Amino acid sequence: MTSHPPDFLDAHDRHWEDAETLFGHQRWANADQLYGFSAECGLKAVMQALGMPIDTTTGTPPKKYRKHIQDLWPLFQTYAGSRNGATYLAMLPTGSPFADWSHHDRYAHQSYCPEPDAVSHRMAAKKLRPLVRHAQQNGPP
Repeated sequence: MTSHPPDFLDAHDRHWEDAETLFGHQRWANADQLYGFSAECGLKAVMQALGMPIDTTTGTPPKKYRKHIQDLWPLFQTYAGSRNGATYLAMLPTGSPFADWSHHDRYAHQSYCPEPDAVSHRMAAKKLRPLVRHAQQNGPP
């Protein structure tokens, strides 16, 4: 099996677009999962723009940043803060909006992800999109 190098920006957009399609069809559980993955990839794209190294052999970020959104969120805040990323931190939604999200829920019955959860995660992921675009256009501060 061949593993392809990550393209966090493309994955961010792809997961967002698919989540929006599922959300429009009231497929809350799968939309919710994709909003989480979109947010995760978006933050990793910003971290990469801020200088996060990518292993040239495996194409992956350092092990401590190979986290899902619920664990990556606080790491991102620390990383951006240590890389003159105040602009990005100011654009970040307040709190930890994905603290109740888990990649393990992809195995759960869909009734465990009601519409309000998907709506909440959608709004948080949506607020990250301008942050990601800013990083794409401007790179490191």
